[in-house]
Amino acid sequence: MYSARPKPASRPSGPRREGGPGGRRGQFRRKPCRFCANKEEIDFKNIGLLRNFVTERGKILPRRVTGNCARHQRSVIRAVKRARAVALLPYATS
Repeated sequence: MYSARPKPASRPSGPRREGGPGGRRGQFRRKPCRFCANKEEIDFKNIGLLRNFVTERGKILPRRVTGNCARHQRSVIRAVKRARAVALLPYATS
């Protein structure tokens, strides 16, 4: 009635060749937050500073790209939105 199915080929046990145990490729150091390190102030009128955190298409860059800490990333986002509201920064480019 029931036919015996062949067992699927199993992967070799032990650490993976690519990256060792857990599959991580290697350790990396996070960039330090530039606002914590340099004690810079975030202001929506400082367009030169805010342009570093916005792509050329107008998107706000995420924290993992900019290297900001969570507290300062929230402040940057708030400043970018305020600068957009008073027409200092564009919402998007055409």
